Amino acid sequence: MNAEGLKQKAAQLRRDLARMIGPGVPGHLGGSASIMDILTALYYGEMNHRPEDPSWPDRDRLIFSKGHAGVAQYVALADCGYFPKEDLATLKQLGSRLQGHPDMHRVPGIEMSTGSLGQGFSVACGMAAGMKLDGLPGRVFTVVGDGELAEGQIWEAAMAASNFHLDNLVVILDNNEIQATDRISATFDTHPYPEKWAAFGFHVIELNGHEFDEILDAFTKARANRGSGKPTVLIAHTHKGQGFPFALDTAAFHNGSMTPEQYAAAVGEVQA
Repeated sequence: MNAEGLKQKAAQLRRDLARMIGPGVPGHLGGSASIMDILTALYYGEMNHRPEDPSWPDRDRLIFSKGHAGVAQYVALADCGYFPKEDLATLKQLGSRLQGHPDMHRVPGIEMSTGSLGQGFSVACGMAAGMKLDGLPGRVFTVVGDGELAEGQIWEAAMAASNFHLDNLVVILDNNEIQATDRISATFDTHPYPEKWAAFGFHVIELNGHEFDEILDAFTKARANRGSGKPTVLIAHTHKGQGFPFALDTAAFHNGSMTPEQYAAAVGEVQA
């Protein structure tokens, strides 16, 4: 898809996200909405994957290290055909395959069960190293949150990625500046990001995570970096709750519930 097609697809996925969570049910709307444009570009432009064969050895892998935003991945997987879209209506219900954090054993297309912050990035490093040893052509993408950067395991994994020259690894930092309760700068300030990732040996690319021309250009640059011996990090400047005005840049919607009025507004906004 071109930039305009991706923009329309992202709006559809945001609509599906709102409908999946529904009114009156706590859900991670904010961080899922902030990464949705990047996610759309991955599934509909950048990643090599086969919904009909989720275990295809040559596929690209995507791990949501910030597993609470895995609900965004659910809507993309369903839309691509990994499982029936009707399953989205069962989110967090007893017996449903779609729980609040993703389960690799029950959901096709999920590469790792995540939720404990920091661990997904470490596993992504292991996958990337294994794929290099096996001579596989795929790459590993992992989405980390800026609140997640307070985890020491993140920086241990970053050191390992650089030390083992994992140039088939692309870290995507969802830099929406808000974590569970407040702004990053007011809770556990982990800035500055470009300088830190560069110091850890990464090829650093900054972008507006909601402008598809910039997103596509960033992925082109990341692809060109393969062979350099350096892992890549995309620092995507985003807004929590992007696409939903009542949730925009609001910590309350890190894991909040919509009123019926907000739900109607959410669906109507993205439909428009």
